[in-house]
Amino acid sequence: MQEAKTAARRQLLEARNALPGEQRGYADLATWKALRDFLIEVVDEGAVVAAYRPFGSEPGAALEPELPERLAVVYKVLEPVLLPDKDLAWREAGGPGGQEDPDQNSKDGDGPNPGGAVLGPEAIQQAAAVIVPGLAVSDDGMRLGRGGGSYDRALARVGPDVPVVALLRDGEFGFMVPAEPHDRPVTGVITPARGFTSLR
Repeated sequence: MQEAKTAARRQLLEARNALPGEQRGYADLATWKALRDFLIEVVDEGAVVAAYRPFGSEPGAALEPELPERLAVVYKVLEPVLLPDKDLAWREAGGPGGQEDPDQNSKDGDGPNPGGAVLGPEAIQQAAAVIVPGLAVSDDGMRLGRGGGSYDRALARVGPDVPVVALLRDGEFGFMVPAEPHDRPVTGVITPARGFTSLR
């Protein structure tokens, strides 16, 4: 199972990295517009949205201002902080700080990122919607992450009625994802060409 996941991650990352920068920019703008429209329909202004700060070739990394700051115009945004045990704590986006972000390397992170006071892992329970990274999502909502398991632990704290949406590149939805018992599904995906797709 782990060998299959490792091979899938390698294949997907190679395809992402091969996408020219200009195409990434256009794709990220389409992704942002679809995400914005989705949130307007399901989340009240001022509510808590848990999101992440894309990097490298991840969907949304070409946005300026960055994804958390765009969302923070309308919502209270929590972004993840990697704990030593690989679990995720949270902090409000946009404040001072320099804690570790789980999206800053090929596993679950070691790069600094500005943010506010660090809250506990249970802070995600406040979220009215959760935006997650992923390399692929299957037709039944199983998400392939980068291998640290941090988001699977975090999503176990999210209520069943809370939308959990993965941002993907075109071609990464409908991927055959090797799933394990601890893997947590998402309830929707956004791709540049298709926009939002509900998996509920």
